Amino acid sequence: MIKPLALAVALIVAPFSTFAANYVEGTHYTQISDKAPSSEPKLTEFFSFYCHNCFNMETNYLPDIKANLNKGIAFDTKHVDFMNSDIGTEVMRSLAVIQELDNKDTLTHAMFAAIQGEAGANGHDHSAPGHKHEPQINSRDDIKQVFAKFGIDAAKYDKLADSKSTDEKLALWRAQQNQFRVESVPAFIVNDKYAVNLSSIRTLDELIGLINYLAVEKDAQAPKSSGGSLNWLFLAFAAAIALGRQKRLS
Repeated sequence: MIKPLALAVALIVAPFSTFAANYVEGTHYTQISDKAPSSEPKLTEFFSFYCHNCFNMETNYLPDIKANLNKGIAFDTKHVDFMNSDIGTEVMRSLAVIQELDNKDTLTHAMFAAIQGEAGANGHDHSAPGHKHEPQINSRDDIKQVFAKFGIDAAKYDKLADSKSTDEKLALWRAQQNQFRVESVPAFIVNDKYAVNLSSIRTLDELIGLINYLAVEKDAQAPKSSGGSLNWLFLAFAAAIALGRQKRLS
């Protein structure tokens, strides 16, 4: 097993010249389906409101990823069902409701914060020893209180949450979670055919370049960096992803 310190050092000292678009199947990405890719290029993020790395991704990296996707690449988010519980299902429904409303980003952040606390936006792990945050979400009523702060009353929330389209959406998310073999989050699926191996990605630019490459099925240069600090922040994020998955497998 790779030692945590060695892995972190390897990520940090790797020369940026190696981040060119030399993407290797089995290293940078995995083919997860033998079916034809989606008819239109798209990127799907599977995540959980309970995942601190997902909150970190949502806050610090996803805006840049979405802004630098090649024109024509659609973006979508889906909530995983790792909990297989009543409250887990209610939290999944909350995302389906958010996707029917206008202030999606604000409500998404509010749900993350209600479950993890604002510190989770920077990757703070409340499950770590000595760190505890009591989630504000333990029932649908708790979720409705979050939405009420943004002008969504209980009746409107219930109507959207209990709709046939929401039920169908949750069924699709669960089916695709199994179909695409999503076992940890955040996870990026491109064109319903390729899974990005985040633990092998060293910079934000490399991630964006890989997504564009997979989505359009041809080589694509990663966009110019929007700032060196973001790349260094992403190094730490990628190391956290790798270490978290290493612990899960050990």
